[in-house]
Amino acid sequence: MLIKQVSLETVCGITSKLPETQLPEVAFAGKSNVGKSSLINALMNRKSLARTSSQPGKTQTINFYNINDTLYFVDLPGYGYARANEAVKAQWGKMVERYLHRSKQLKQVFLLVDIRHAPSENDRIMYDWIMDSGYRPVIIATKLDKIKRSQVQSQLKQICSTLGMSADGAIIPFSAETKQGRDEIYGLLDAVLEENI
Repeated sequence: MLIKQVSLETVCGITSKLPETQLPEVAFAGKSNVGKSSLINALMNRKSLARTSSQPGKTQTINFYNINDTLYFVDLPGYGYARANEAVKAQWGKMVERYLHRSKQLKQVFLLVDIRHAPSENDRIMYDWIMDSGYRPVIIATKLDKIKRSQVQSQLKQICSTLGMSADGAIIPFSAETKQGRDEIYGLLDAVLEENI
């Protein structure tokens, strides 16, 4: 996949109506500080179109990025942010649930987890939620450059077993620093586009 043109087209807050787009959508979910914005920027070949921050919980909206006028990247709010109050967290949850249930164009969901740790309770809930919504999430194990090569397989195994993934479930180790894993993700995006020709 060659990304030539990118624009942040729509930003939906808690009370916003979700756009009815005509292009296929792929969504990115993950807890705050898992490297979601870094992944999206790496895929788009942009340094900071998706806002990265050392302060977790920056994405509090659903952001629709138009890619080449052929596809939307949909950046979902990060979950599990400790400093957001419970009412705000509940509203974020409802917003994500509404999107997963109502989008007519959503073709693939990528769920990001930190390769260094076992998935959290929130990660497990999100995984089940995506599955219950009728999607088979592709797991992106971020921050690959932060562990030794010898640890990769055992960490991936831990992620798969903690989430209760089936043997044919897809998991891609990824590093925003080295871009390792990006080509595999591009391959999946190409497959989404080919299905919608």
